[in-house]
Amino acid sequence: MAELAWRLWEKARAAALLLALLPTKTLAQPGDCDPVDFMRTPLDGVRGQDPIAAALELAYPGVTVDMAKNRVVIDGAAAMPLHDAVERTAEEALKSGSVRDQFRYRYPLEFDLDARRTPWNDPGRIRHQPFFLALYGPERRDVERSLTKVRAKKRRGPLFVFTKRRRVACQAAAALAAIERAGLLSHAAFKSIGGSYKWRVIAGTKRLSAHSYGISFDLNAKLGGYWRWAGQPAGRVGDYRNRIPKEIVEIFERYGFIWGGKWHHYDGMHFEYRPELILHSRLSGGF
Repeated sequence: MAELAWRLWEKARAAALLLALLPTKTLAQPGDCDPVDFMRTPLDGVRGQDPIAAALELAYPGVTVDMAKNRVVIDGAAAMPLHDAVERTAEEALKSGSVRDQFRYRYPLEFDLDARRTPWNDPGRIRHQPFFLALYGPERRDVERSLTKVRAKKRRGPLFVFTKRRRVACQAAAALAAIERAGLLSHAAFKSIGGSYKWRVIAGTKRLSAHSYGISFDLNAKLGGYWRWAGQPAGRVGDYRNRIPKEIVEIFERYGFIWGGKWHHYDGMHFEYRPELILHSRLSGGF
């Protein structure tokens, strides 16, 4: 027991030291990076192309999709199949889906919580792990070298930790700035936040959580709720009481962060950087 306590203390100490050493980003500064509003990104030049390929290439500069060769290439180096032609059930796709399987369910851009009533309709919950490791770092130490602290300009605003890769920290800072301008930073959603970066697996699985890549964060868990806490079986979750305001969700979506409150297996506190899903929804839905 004493040895276990010592190990836990060492892990907590290492995490605290890492956080203390990270720089803090407030608002995106000119020349630092140019944040993108993915709800206004022009799409005329890519309409008519495969919407998955177009969404991936627009979302992540450095990613190219070769449809003829069924290949996704990241930064000219890492390559992987776009799909493997395997017919998977919803549960199988969640465990071992391809890059194309990530787009199995359209992410609703409207604030609509009806679509999530359909069993397994979890747009964004399917993640092809090799894709994210290629985007953000193959190992924990690679991800942690890219981290930075992000908070709104307000001195006492909540503090998050994101990767600087793929503009994630910049986009998060821009979203928090927009939320602050809208007078929403004082909302209870930002009190007792659930955290951001943490290298870990998803509970009950061997798959890395999106938190491991430095691309996701949790707001106040009491307002959003989590499907496992309701005691309902997978695929039959039912309704839930959401109290995360529509306005906060929509601002984060503009800057590329999807919301777990739109999943059948709801995770109402959870947001993660998935701009390809925002763009794909626009391309396939006419937004």
